[in-house]
Amino acid sequence: MFPSKAKSSLFLLLILAFIHLDVAFCAQDTVYKPARTPQQEKNTKETAAKETPDKEGNKSGESYYYNPIGKTDPFKSFIAIQEEVEEKKRAKPKTYLETLDLSQLELIAIINGPKGNYAMVRDSKGLGHVVMRGTAIGTKGGVVDKITDKEVIIKEQYRDFRGTKKTREITKKIPSPM
Repeated sequence: MFPSKAKSSLFLLLILAFIHLDVAFCAQDTVYKPARTPQQEKNTKETAAKETPDKEGNKSGESYYYNPIGKTDPFKSFIAIQEEVEEKKRAKPKTYLETLDLSQLELIAIINGPKGNYAMVRDSKGLGHVVMRGTAIGTKGGVVDKITDKEVIIKEQYRDFRGTKKTREITKKIPSPM
């Protein structure tokens, strides 16, 4: 209907009209304020400090200062806590029993003696290992805590979802004879 030159000039005219309307509306929103003197700045800061309420709701002349002691850090993740020290402990050379999961071990014998109680566990390969109180065992940092007549109690420390340390007890019992 319109020739191509007429279309382009009409398009250009519409763009210019929108720009003109936008500039006209923006100019109405601008408010100019006179510059403040240093004395006026000082007076506004003093009145703001006087109107600041303290913890009890009283207005005092002192300003508030943030003290982070005893408060949680809002930028620190509460789900995953970085444990660099424990990672270094895990990097120590492990014994063979520390490379096995507790589910791979089976209690086969307990020896009660005057010097202490000993237990024998068998791994999935069929090899037997003697453990006593204090022996590190398992992939999760377990330690043999107690050896009784019919069971061995292993304690593992772990962190729950809040980051608090908890202790879990795993009991290995001698299978009953058939």
